[in-house]
Amino acid sequence: MEKDKLLNEEDPNLKDENSELSSDGQAPEETNKKEEEEQLSPEDEISNLKDKIARTFAEMENQRRRFEKEKDEAFEYGGYSFARETLNLLDNLERSKQTLENDETIKDKDTLNKLIDHIDIINKDMISIFKKNNIEPIKAINEKLDPNLHQAMMEVEDNTKDQGTIVQEIQKGFMMKDRLLRPSLVAVSKKRIEEKHEEKPNDQKNQQNDEKEAKN
Repeated sequence: MEKDKLLNEEDPNLKDENSELSSDGQAPEETNKKEEEEQLSPEDEISNLKDKIARTFAEMENQRRRFEKEKDEAFEYGGYSFARETLNLLDNLERSKQTLENDETIKDKDTLNKLIDHIDIINKDMISIFKKNNIEPIKAINEKLDPNLHQAMMEVEDNTKDQGTIVQEIQKGFMMKDRLLRPSLVAVSKKRIEEKHEEKPNDQKNQQNDEKEAKN
């Protein structure tokens, strides 16, 4: 009798476990089946691997192209900074020449002429070396102002030139192939504004009187 009672009695712990399993509304067998369905098929796994490999190769190709471009630019413009600094030598030569020419103590003397000749020779040699290395001066005088090449420092009234024409080069600019080393510092022309004098009433009367007298 006692055994039958124990068998008929429900274990509360077992009841709780059964309730937890049934709370999801799915049996353990259905859960395992769902997990198996969520796993990728071999074809899908192969497709994903192919996509990852394609992306990796694309990234490698982009890096290779960037490296080639940086290598070419380093070869083409490796001396860019050096060339830009060297332009100061030309500026100093030009300043020295102007200083000597304006020195009244040696003006119109043979010594001055010889110094100027030597400075011109050095200047021409440097320009020649620059050209061999694809460094060219920028055209400025009588050219239209180009903001990409020229920098306007001042305006000069000149009715003989079109507005914005370069009439003076303050500092010579240079290009290294298709790259700007430094812009030309220039002065550009502007039209002169002509002042119009307004005639006063008394001036008009005097003019009319003069015309009458002339007729008489």
